[in-house]
Amino acid sequence: MTSAPGRRSSTFTRLLRHGFTDPSAAERLLDSPELATVRNDPVLLDALGGTADPDLALHGLVRMLEAQDGATDRQELLDTVIAAKPLRDRLLGVLGASEALAEHLARHPHDWQALVTYEPRDLHPGVEEFERGLADAADPVALRVSYRRCLLSIAARDVCGTVDVSETAAELADLATATLRRALALAEADAPEDAALCRLAVIAMGKCGGHELNYVSDVDVIFVGEAAGDADEGQALRAATRLASHMMRICSETTVEGSIWPVDANLRPEGRNGPLVRTLASHLAYYQRWAKTWEFQALLKARPVAGDLALGEEYTGALRPLVWKAAERENFVADVQEMRRRVVANIPAAEVDRQLKLGPGGLRDVEFAVQLLQLVHGRADASLRSGTTLDALKALAAGGYVGRADAAQLDEAYRFLRTLEHRIQLHRLRRTHLVPEHEADLRRLGRSLGLRTDPVAELTREWRRHTSVVRRLHEKLFYRPLLDAVAALAPGEARLSAEAARERLVALGYADPAAALRHLEALASGVTRKAAIQRTLLPVLLGWFADSADPDAGLLNFRKVSDALGKTPWYLRLLRDEGAAAENLARVLSAGRLAPDLLMRAPEAVALLGDGDGGGLTPRSRASLEQEILAAVRRADNAVQGVTAARGVRRRELFRTAAADIVGSYGTESQPAEADQGALVDLVGGAVSDLTAATLAGTLRAVVREGWGDTLPTRFAVIGMGRFGGHELGYGSDADVLFVHEPREGVSEREASEAANKVVAEMRRLLQVPSADPPLLIDADLRPEGKSGPLVRTLGSYEAYYRRWALVWERHALLRAEPVAGDEELGRRFVELIDPLRYPSGGLDEDAVREIRRLKARMESERLPRGADPKLHAKLGPGGLSDVEWTVQLLQLRHAAQVPGLRTTRTREALAAAREAGLVPEEDAEILDEAWVLATRVRNAVMLVRGRAGDTFPTVPRELAAVGRYLGYGPGHAGEMLDDYRRTARRARGVVEELFYGGQ
Repeated sequence: MTSAPGRRSSTFTRLLRHGFTDPSAAERLLDSPELATVRNDPVLLDALGGTADPDLALHGLVRMLEAQDGATDRQELLDTVIAAKPLRDRLLGVLGASEALAEHLARHPHDWQALVTYEPRDLHPGVEEFERGLADAADPVALRVSYRRCLLSIAARDVCGTVDVSETAAELADLATATLRRALALAEADAPEDAALCRLAVIAMGKCGGHELNYVSDVDVIFVGEAAGDADEGQALRAATRLASHMMRICSETTVEGSIWPVDANLRPEGRNGPLVRTLASHLAYYQRWAKTWEFQALLKARPVAGDLALGEEYTGALRPLVWKAAERENFVADVQEMRRRVVANIPAAEVDRQLKLGPGGLRDVEFAVQLLQLVHGRADASLRSGTTLDALKALAAGGYVGRADAAQLDEAYRFLRTLEHRIQLHRLRRTHLVPEHEADLRRLGRSLGLRTDPVAELTREWRRHTSVVRRLHEKLFYRPLLDAVAALAPGEARLSAEAARERLVALGYADPAAALRHLEALASGVTRKAAIQRTLLPVLLGWFADSADPDAGLLNFRKVSDALGKTPWYLRLLRDEGAAAENLARVLSAGRLAPDLLMRAPEAVALLGDGDGGGLTPRSRASLEQEILAAVRRADNAVQGVTAARGVRRRELFRTAAADIVGSYGTESQPAEADQGALVDLVGGAVSDLTAATLAGTLRAVVREGWGDTLPTRFAVIGMGRFGGHELGYGSDADVLFVHEPREGVSEREASEAANKVVAEMRRLLQVPSADPPLLIDADLRPEGKSGPLVRTLGSYEAYYRRWALVWERHALLRAEPVAGDEELGRRFVELIDPLRYPSGGLDEDAVREIRRLKARMESERLPRGADPKLHAKLGPGGLSDVEWTVQLLQLRHAAQVPGLRTTRTREALAAAREAGLVPEEDAEILDEAWVLATRVRNAVMLVRGRAGDTFPTVPRELAAVGRYLGYGPGHAGEMLDDYRRTARRARGVVEELFYGGQ
C-alpha cells in the first residue's frame, strides 16, 4: 500500500532524522505486511536509528520476519523485539552492523532466540559455555551453524557495548578454542583407531593464543604428538598427523553453510616444509639448534587449547625458558627490526595508507614494540610474560619499562584500531585489515563507534590521530639505542659497535649520525660523575630528540648547553632528579632556533624547566615583571645599563614563554599535548604583551631617571595599539603604540612637548641598540596623520584632532587601544576620550562600511608579498588573521555601543561576545575562532622554528616538518597539515564573505 503524500513526506523526514540514507526504500519496507502491526511504533524507529546502519538493520529484520514459519512466529518475534529492550538493542545492533550475520538469521530464523538471554557485565561465556553451545554439532555443517549462533551472542554484546574490545577478543579466542576442541572430537569420532594410537596436543599461537582473536582470522596452531600406550612412535605420529589434518579440514573447508576460519600451522618448525606433527623432543631440539629470532617471538603467545592438555603444558613448559633467552641471541634487536621492515615492505603500495594491521602506525607496530620489550626485559621480570598485548603493555608500564603516558596512549590507540578492525570484519565476516574507501562503509563504521555528528570525518580524524600516536611511540620504543645494551649477553659486555650505533641513530631520525656520535662521545666519555650522569640521561634524551623534526639540532644544542653549564653543580642534578626537566629541555632544544638561541645567551634559564610540576614555565604577571624591571633600572648606573637589564629580563621571560608553548604543544610523558590550542595562543599573546609592556615601562623609567631625575615635566603615557593593545603579540611582533602627554602645572606646553619628544626618541634609540636578543621595535604609525603626524601629542591635541579630523581607519585602529605604560591616570583619560569614537552610539553608516572594506582590500593587495601563495598566508590570505579581525572589528564598530561585551581590545573575547549577542551564528563564530587560532599558531611556529618572523609556511622541508610537529602533525604529514590549513581558512573565508562583505 502506498502512503499518502503528506504522511510520506513526514515519514521521509523522520527516517532521515533517524539516520536512514535511503528513506524511500525504508518506507517501502516499513509498509511491508511483515511490519504491519508495528510500522508506526516509535520504539522500533528509534531502535533502528541507534544502529550502525539503520537501512541494513531494517532490511535484515524484514528478511528475518519473512523467514519465520508463520504469522504466529512472526508476531512472537515482533512482540518480543518491541517489548524487550535488551533483545531489541542486541538483535537490531547485529543486523545493522553485520550483513553476514543477518544472512545467517534469514537462513536460520529461530537463532534470534540465542540473543534473548541477558548476561550482566560480569557474566560472560567462556570456553565451557561455548563447548556446550557446540556440543550438538555432529558434522562440519552443523558445527558451522552452531559456531555462527555463538558468534551472534558475541557480536551482540560487542555492538551494544556490554563488553570492551579486549573482552570481545578474548571471547572470540574462547569460541575458537571450543571450536577446535569440537572439530578434533569429530575427527577422532571418524577415526577412533588413530585416536587410540596417539596423544595429540593443539597449541594455539598468534591472536588465538594471546586471547585477542579477530572475528575473522587464521587460527594459528602448532601440533605436538606422542605415542599412546605401547604404540610405535612413527605409527603414532602418522595417526596424529591424520587427526590434525582432518581437524584442520573440518574448520577450514567451505560447505553450504560457508567456512569457519582457516587453521594455519605454518608457524611450526620449518614452516610448511616441516612435518605437521612433531614430538616434544623433536620440537625442543629444533628450537635449541635451528630456530630464528622471530620463532621465539611467536612463542610468546603459545597456549595449549585442545587435545591432550597435559602434553600441551609439557610443551610450553619446556620451551618457555628458551623464549626468555632469545634476547641474548646475537643481533637480536637487528633481527626484530629487519623482520618488521620486511613486513612493511611487502604491503602493496596502494594499501599502505589503509592498512590497519601492518601499515605504519598500525596494530602490528604496537604488538612488535610490546613483544620486543617483553623479550628484552622479561628474562628477569616474570610479570611481563603475558601473551596478551594489552596485559603485557600494562605490565611494562607498571614495571617502569614504558612511560605510563606512552602506555596509556598506546593502549587507547590499540583499542581503537582493534575495535575498528572488528567492525570492518563483522560486516561481511571476511578476513581483511583494510579500511574501506566507500563513504557508505565509512559512515557505518563511524556510527558503529558512536560517532554520529559527522561519522566519516570524525572516523578519519580519529583513525589518523591514533596511527600517528602509534607510529611515533613505536619508533621511540622500538629503536632506542639502549635496547642493544640491555639485550647483551652478560652485564658489562654491552657495547654497540660504531656501525650499529649509526644504524640506531639513523632509525631515530638523525641525519648526521657521525656528528651525533661525536656529540655523544664528548658528553658521555670518561669516568667523571658528570659523564656517568650523562650516560644515564642520554638514552632517554635521544628518544625525545627523535620525537622532533630535527633530532640533530636537539643533540647539538644539548651539547652546547651542557658545555656551558657542565661545571655548574645543579644542572645535571636538575635533569636527573626533577621529573619533567630533562624532557622539557629536550623538547625545547629540538623544536627550532628561537628558544635554543635565547637559552644559549642565558643558560641558567634551564632552571625554569624543572620548577616543581612545571610551575617554572607559568608566565609571570605584568605587575611582577614590571616590579623586577623597575628594580633593576633603579640599581643601574645609567639609562643604557637600565635598558640592558630590562632586555635581560625580557630574554629570560621570552624563553619561559617559548618553552611553555613548546612543551604545551609537544606534550610530555606525564602531560599530553595541550588539547585547547586557543589556550596556548592566549598564553603566548598575553605573556609576550605583558612582557613588552613591562619592558617599555622600564625603558621609560630609565630614560626619565637619567634626563630629569624623579619627575618628568609632563605626564606621559604609552598606549598599546594593534596586537599589543589586544594582548595578542607574537614572538616577533612589533609594538604598535601611541604616545600621549600632558604638561604638569606650571610647565609650559613648549617645554613639556620638548621633554616628551626627547623621551620618545631616547626610548626608541635605546631599544634599537644592536643586540643578539630578539628586537623590540616601536611602531607609532597608527598615530593621527600617520607618519606625517607628530610622534607625541597632548591629550588636548588628540581630542581636537579626533573631534575634527578623525578618519574611519583611525577610529577603526582605536578599537585596540589600551594604556600599557606610564601615567595611569592619563592613560585612563585617554581611553575615556576615544571610547565614543570607537564605540559610536549610532553605529556606522554605509559610506563608512564601504570605506573599511576598501581599506582592507587595498591593504591586502599592497602588503601581500609578491610570489606568496595567498591561501597559505596566515595574516593576509583568505581566512587568515586579517579576515577574522576586520570582521570582528566591523561588528564592534557597529554594535559595541549597544553590546557592552564588544568593548574589548581582544579578538577572541569580542568574537565570543558577538556570538552571545546573536550577532554571529554559533557555528560561524567557532569557524572564525578556529581559523584565527590556527593562523596565530602558524606565525608563532614559524618564529620558534626559524628564529625570525614570518606569515607563511616555510619551504625548507625540515623547517616545515618542525612547524608541523609544533601543530601536532607527525612525521610525513606536512601535506596533511597544509591541506588542513587551507580547509580551515576556506571555511573561515566563507563566513567572512557573509559577515564582512555581505552588508550585515
